[in-house]
Amino acid sequence: MNALRFRLATDADLASVVRLRDDAAHWMLAQGVTGQWRPGELGVDHFRRIMENGEVWLAEAAGRAVGAWELWWQDEEAWGPQPSTAGYVHRLMVDRGSVPPGTGRRLLRVAERRVAEAGRPLVRLDCLADNAPLNAYYLAAGYRVVGRKEGKPQPGGTPKSFTLLEKSVGDGEEPSR
Repeated sequence: MNALRFRLATDADLASVVRLRDDAAHWMLAQGVTGQWRPGELGVDHFRRIMENGEVWLAEAAGRAVGAWELWWQDEEAWGPQPSTAGYVHRLMVDRGSVPPGTGRRLLRVAERRVAEAGRPLVRLDCLADNAPLNAYYLAAGYRVVGRKEGKPQPGGTPKSFTLLEKSVGDGEEPSR
C-alpha cells in the first residue's frame, strides 16, 4: 500500500472522514482505550467547521479514504494565544483494516511537511495525558513534551488533561507535492 495519495478534503469527503473517525473510535474501545474517542461523537458539521478555519486532509489508496487528519493554524484552547509559528495536528486516524503498520507515521510526516511549507517551524499536538501508548507513539516520532493542559474542553464530553507536544520542522526538508 505504498500508493497513498494525499489531498485536502472537500464537502463530498466528509462522510468518509466521519467513518474513519468512528472506525478509529471503535478500534480504541476494542483495545481498552475508553477515555479517548467515542463513536458518533463528531459528525459532518464538526469537520466542515474545521475546514472553514483550517484544513482536513485525506490519504487515499485505490480511490478510497484510508486516513485523515486535521491541521489547524491556531489552537488557543490547548496552547493559549501563540504567535503564528506552528501548525496543530488533530485527529490523526487510519483505517487499520486496510493499511499496513507505519501508515499513521506517513500521514504525520505529510502533515509536518505541510506545516513547513506554510513557513511555520513547529508542529504541535496534544495527546490525552493518560494514554501512555499514544504519548509514546508521538515521542518515538520525534515530538517532545513541552507542557500539560488540564481540563481542556471536549466535544460532547467532560474536560480532560492533555500532554502538549511539539516538533521542529522546516529544517531543509524537501517539500512534497
